[in-house]
Amino acid sequence: MKATLSYTGLRVKDLAKSVDFYTRVLGMTESARWKVAETHGEVVQLTSEKGGPTLELDFYEKGTPYDTKYVPGDGLDHLAFQVPDLDTFLTAARAAGFPERLEVKSGTSRWAYIEDPNGLWIEVFA
Repeated sequence: MKATLSYTGLRVKDLAKSVDFYTRVLGMTESARWKVAETHGEVVQLTSEKGGPTLELDFYEKGTPYDTKYVPGDGLDHLAFQVPDLDTFLTAARAAGFPERLEVKSGTSRWAYIEDPNGLWIEVFA
């Protein structure tokens, strides 16, 4: 049976800061938002472009069974985003308070990593 990846869900510590980072710094657009009574949670869906993959941010209220200890990247290594110009993006990210944590050059390729407000590594490349 073939399966199609539909979206990626990330548990976040601070929903407002996370939405701000992914929309303001990475230029994603909020496409949907709702509360889930059963988990005492809130979900925000983001997209980079219409019809593109969805990133789902999941937040759970303090004191609920779903608000477990937060370990950045617990099983997730990083998310990758392509940008039109790496230097321009990194300058804007630094100005927004998100400096690069690592820059890598390999042959003709170059990419960098910044951290989102939850400590997750975000790869950016042109």
